[in-house]
This record gives sequence, C-alpha cells and structure tokens, in this order.
Amino acid sequence: MSQSASTTFFVAVPAAVAGAASFGLASAIQQRATKEVPTTGTLNPRLLLDLIRHPGWVLGIGTVIVGLSLQLVALAYGPLVLVQPLLVTGVLFGAVFSALLARRRVDRLVILGSLGAVAGLSVFLVLAQPTGGSTELEQDGWGLLPLALVLGITVVVCLAVAGRYEGSVRVAALAAATGVFYGLTAGLMKVVTGQLRSGGFAEIFSHPVLYVVCVVGPLGFLLSQNTFQQGTLIAPALAIITIVDPLVGVAIGVCWLGEEVNTSPAVLAGELIAALIIIGSVALLAHRGTQLRREIERAPQRGSRRVAWG
Repeated sequence: MSQSASTTFFVAVPAAVAGAASFGLASAIQQRATKEVPTTGTLNPRLLLDLIRHPGWVLGIGTVIVGLSLQLVALAYGPLVLVQPLLVTGVLFGAVFSALLARRRVDRLVILGSLGAVAGLSVFLVLAQPTGGSTELEQDGWGLLPLALVLGITVVVCLAVAGRYEGSVRVAALAAATGVFYGLTAGLMKVVTGQLRSGGFAEIFSHPVLYVVCVVGPLGFLLSQNTFQQGTLIAPALAIITIVDPLVGVAIGVCWLGEEVNTSPAVLAGELIAALIIIGSVALLAHRGTQLRREIERAPQRGSRRVAWG
C-alpha cells in the first residue's frame, strides 16, 4: 500500500465516518431539544432564542463543530468522491443515536430505509461526481437565473405545503426546503473559499456572495430546527435533508460553476437505479414513521411498552 493510499485509508476514512457520526449525534440531540421548548411558527427566530438557553442544544452545536472539523480533515487527506458518500452515513447514525437518547429500540425498517437512502445517494454521488469547473460564478447573469428560479420556487412551494398540511407531509416539505438552503450554502461557500484563496479576506467582502451566504445559511439552520421540532422521528427528515443537500450542490456546480458530469448511457442508467432506491427508501421511512408515530400517540403516558424509535 502506497503512502498516499495508506494516508487515505487510515486518516480520511476514519475522519469521515467519525464526522458523519458527529453530525448524526448532533441532529439527534438537537431534535430532542426542540421537543422541550415551545413550538413556534416556521422560520420564527423565537425558536433559536428558546433553544440557546437549552444546555443540550448547545452541546449539539459543539458536536456540529466537531463534525465539521473532522470533515475538513477527511477532505484534506482524501478525495471528495470518497469522503462525501461516507458523510452520508450521518442519516444512519442519526437514527441510531435518536433511539439511544430516547432509550428505545431501533426499528428494523427504519434502519433498512436509512441504509437504502445511504446506499442510493452514495452511488448517485459517485456516478454524478462533477469534474473541472471553477470557483467563480458564471459571468452572464442570465446563466444564473434558471437554477435560481427553480431553487426559489422549490422553497416557496415547500413552505406553502408545510403551512397547509400537518404530519409527515409537513415534515417532508420542511426537510426538502432545508436541504435546498443547505445545498445552496455549500455551493456558494465554494465560491467564497475560492475568492479567499485568490484575493484574501478583502476580496470576499467585495462580492455579494458572502452576504447571500450570511442570509441563506442561518435561514437553513433555523428551518432545520423547525423540521426537527415538527417531526416525531428523525430518520425521515434527516434522510430528505441529506439527499437534497448534495443534489443541489451538484446542480450548482454544473449550472453556475461550469463543472461537467458524465452523461454516458451506463452512468445515466446507474443514476436512475440509484434514484429509484432513494425514492423507495424515503417512502419506506415516511410510511414506517407514520406507523410508529401513531403507535406512540396511542401508547399510554405511563406504563406503556416502549415502541420503536429512529
């Protein structure tokens, strides 16, 4: 084993897996904390004011920082095509940690759905991995417009659906909107880091991208807390967020940064199969989550048997 391959195996892989575990644990802690503060409306900053006084939620923020640090280590020593799929396992870790924190057994179907979502998304990301491109946005403003409209309309529709419906439909809509915000933040942060490397700190403040990130990023985070608060189980929401986030990132890379993807028939067929696995896994998580939520609601407050959680 060469030194480069050895470093990747013994540093990048453990760091990526540990980072995914940290993100999963942080999500589980944050979801649990959101249940212990008053429910607020969508994108109401009052929720964050309530959460910041909750010690458990603050611990979750610390866990996020640990996860981000491990992610940077993994990306420093390993290729993105390896690290990104490993980080997706945060969905599975989130379901397991949520069960442990609630002192409940992990439901097998929830684990199966989480594994399916992880496998499908990992295959999709490996096949669709963009190449080339730059860290600069397209100079032609009209080149930015189509995807910007699609993302904007998607968020508006998701929030409208969340405002009209309850239960799993509302959670799925909030999670999808959160994923769009997260993916947009990640894509724009790539532009900011490129500006930082080329021109230093002064350069990033001379472009509007940083200011957009400062608005979109916090909105996405606040929306994620709304999502966790509304959902009974963490796995379905976390799976949707984790799926939408990198897909939006890939779209930004291709449409705004000039990256190229392999569009051969074999790759497209593989991506279609991966997409079907993802859809089936999320459908399984949503269906099973609805069943478990009804069991929890029917269970007596005291002396009830412990139902599955995840």
